[in-house]
Amino acid sequence: MPIDDSLTATSVVLTSREAGQRCGVSFRTVIRWIERGELSAYRLPGRGDYRIMLADLRAFASRYGLPDPAAAGPVPAPSDRVLIVDDDPSMARAIQRVLLAAGYKTLIANEGFQAGSLLHSFSPALMTLDLRMPGLDGFGVLRFLRDSPPRPALRVLVVSGESESSLREALELGADDALAKPFTNQQLLVAVQRLLPLPGTR
Repeated sequence: MPIDDSLTATSVVLTSREAGQRCGVSFRTVIRWIERGELSAYRLPGRGDYRIMLADLRAFASRYGLPDPAAAGPVPAPSDRVLIVDDDPSMARAIQRVLLAAGYKTLIANEGFQAGSLLHSFSPALMTLDLRMPGLDGFGVLRFLRDSPPRPALRVLVVSGESESSLREALELGADDALAKPFTNQQLLVAVQRLLPLPGTR
């Protein structure tokens, strides 16, 4: 059904979560866009929740080359690819085995700089990210993603044995979820499928 621009431009208001769904990113990413002044929004009195006019979101998407957020239907996951970022080879391979068995396509990056290059060549939809790594650690990767221009949907699952406060810091930096080590294969799979469900598992 064609979109009536005269209506959507003036009457459709979105929450940050709805805006994220339309753009294929997390609501935290939308909030970062707003706080950096890249996306126009307003706050609800007394609550502080953001609201975004669809017309403003469409203008933002056009400016950064994102798909039209007014298109009908949910934004599909861009792929079934998962980038596993962990400097412990045995842990990385263990995560890879679980995800391959579930039907995901995977690659492993053993440090943050390699992960950055694979974001472009592999184009993952999800990254599992260890926090403690030599060189560019997981926090550095999250800051890189936060400070980079808007990119196609990339969800980040932190997988780390660091403290609760470190996991919270990772979420504040933009990670979509965190899974504490040690964990079971089932816990890993549930966390991944929550962020990137495969067709038939939604």
